[in-house]
Amino acid sequence: MEILTQLGGLVLGSVPTAILFVLLVVLYSALVQRPLERTLAERRARTSGAVEQARLAIAAAEAETTVYEDKLREARSEIMAERERRLQGWQQQRDAALAATRDAAQEQVRAGRKQIEEASITARRQIEAATSLLSEQILKAVLPAPEKLSEATP
Repeated sequence: MEILTQLGGLVLGSVPTAILFVLLVVLYSALVQRPLERTLAERRARTSGAVEQARLAIAAAEAETTVYEDKLREARSEIMAERERRLQGWQQQRDAALAATRDAAQEQVRAGRKQIEEASITARRQIEAATSLLSEQILKAVLPAPEKLSEATP
């Protein structure tokens, strides 16, 4: 019995501690835990909202990047097309200059051939004219003169 009395005294002494503990738990819930949970929930909402905004910003940036890349690709293709047009123009000018030079050179060749042919014809005429004179001189040199022949034949 004595043990029961001591046990009753301990229980009676622990009641105020138990009441204070329960009061402390209730006050902790009301003053600390609920505001903390509210703050954490708000923080999660803001964080997830910020993450969602970041995702949207990234998606918008990627779309913008795609647009810029397309514009850059188009600009490059236009530059290459313009370059190709210029190269073709230069090549046509070069081809025209080469053709003109070739025609001029062929004309000079024709004129040179014509001059050579005319000089050849002139030289032939001179040779033909000189041929009869040369043949007479050769005959005079090789054959004795007709007067000398009549003297030599007696």
